[in-house]
Amino acid sequence: MPIDLIFSIVNFIILPQWLLMVILPKWGGTQWLVNTWFIPILLSLSYLVCLFTAEGLDFGAFSSLDGLTQLFQNRALVLGGWIHYLAFDLVVGSWILKDSQRRQINHWLVVPCLFLCLMMGPVGFLLYQTIRYLKKQA
Repeated sequence: MPIDLIFSIVNFIILPQWLLMVILPKWGGTQWLVNTWFIPILLSLSYLVCLFTAEGLDFGAFSSLDGLTQLFQNRALVLGGWIHYLAFDLVVGSWILKDSQRRQINHWLVVPCLFLCLMMGPVGFLLYQTIRYLKKQA
C-alpha cells in the first residue's frame, strides 16, 4: 500500500472519535470508543507494521538527536512517528474526556483541551491539568 495512502487513512481514522468526544461526549458510541481503545489499538498495529517493514530502522539511532534526525529522513519511519503521535494523543484525549466526566468538569472547558491535545498533544494535556487543578482548588 502506498505510504501516502496510509497517511491519509490513519488521519481519517482518528477524526470520528475526536469529533464524537467534542460533540457527543456522553453518547454510547463515544463511550464505547473511549473505553475500548479500539482506534488507538488499530493505530498501534499500524505503527508496528510501519516500523518493522521499513528499511533502515536502527534502534541505536534513538540515543542521539543526530541519529533521530537520520531516521526521520526515511518516509516510512516518519509515518511511523506520525502514527505514534496520533495514537498517543488519542489515548490522552480519551483519558481527558473520561477524567473530566468523572470529576464533573464542564464539557465546554474540556473542548479546548481536546482540540489542543489533537493539534499539540502536551499543550492540551497541560491545559486540562491546569483546569483540573483550579477546579480542585475551588
